[in-house]
Amino acid sequence: MSREGVRVSLPEELAERLLGAIIDGTHPPGVALPSESELAEQFSVSRLTVREAVKALRVQNVVRIQRGRGTYVNPPAQWTALDPMIRAATAPRSSRVVSESLIDARRLLEVGAAELAAVKRTATDLAQLREQLQDMQSAADTDDVELFVAADIAFHNTVMQATGNAFIPLMFEPFGRLLVEGRRETSSVREIRANAIEHHTKILHALEAGDPVTARQAMIDHLAQTSEDLRTHVIDKRP
Repeated sequence: MSREGVRVSLPEELAERLLGAIIDGTHPPGVALPSESELAEQFSVSRLTVREAVKALRVQNVVRIQRGRGTYVNPPAQWTALDPMIRAATAPRSSRVVSESLIDARRLLEVGAAELAAVKRTATDLAQLREQLQDMQSAADTDDVELFVAADIAFHNTVMQATGNAFIPLMFEPFGRLLVEGRRETSSVREIRANAIEHHTKILHALEAGDPVTARQAMIDHLAQTSEDLRTHVIDKRP
């Protein structure tokens, strides 16, 4: 078995599938997973494979064992690994609290990064940002959600690179890698795309001017708009 070109074991694959079922609400917080034998039959794997998959989720505190009762799902706020948390926050039916917590976490990293990038950015960084912004506009004009998402995330990645600090892109990498699914949902809304282009343009202009104060505020405003758009156009409209 493989995931994104990387070979994974059966327990790893099953852990991924169970996590997906937890995130999509098949097994909500506070509810017990099916028994070991039931999961083995459901997924056509051995009970040992199930045991190892559940163990991997326990390590991340996604689930907990209650002796004599079973394996129960913990709420995402108790999870202790970044990847599952971001997956939960960017899932199409993520809760408002989890989604906004992700934006809060991004704010802590990206606002400071924009401020630093205004001072450290190179001509190459600016050229890449202009190209990515143009890709966002082209994608919006043609209603190409996939291209829009790719260009949007690439823009933020370039801002991280433009800080000139090798640690910052590494800190952002899990966010960029796992934001794709959630961005597909939000970027399918025309008004959200328009707002994103407007705010990315302001960020670019601040970086071009080499103005860290304006760059910082532009990123604050962008993430505030992102939170508002998510709430107004996506979460509040879910059944």
